[in-house]
Amino acid sequence: MAELLPLPVFNDSRGSLNVIEASKTVNFEIKRMYSIYNVPGDVERGGHRHRTTTQALICVKGDCKIFVDNGSEKNEYILDSPDKCLIVKPEDWHTMHSFSDDAVLIVLSSTHYDKNDYIDEKYN
Repeated sequence: MAELLPLPVFNDSRGSLNVIEASKTVNFEIKRMYSIYNVPGDVERGGHRHRTTTQALICVKGDCKIFVDNGSEKNEYILDSPDKCLIVKPEDWHTMHSFSDDAVLIVLSSTHYDKNDYIDEKYN
């Protein structure tokens, strides 16, 4: 099942800094990064799982919700701070929804894009 991790935050008079390190914060080598933003409020993104890809989702601005179903357990996560990182495993069928108008969701991926890695069918 997906796992919500707190990210280390360093605060001082200059502001806040979050750290994500491959093999320390996330347990995979980062091969790809993309961002999702300007999502209309009623639009759902995702709607798939993967054969091999693990992902780390961080909402760096605004907020959104992530629904996850691994075939035996279902959960919904709220990403509303850049110090929260949701690890989505290959077996986690997931959707991203309820984006705030200013939401920016960053996704770190363990693989390069491969359309054959996607499984669009929901669990029964």
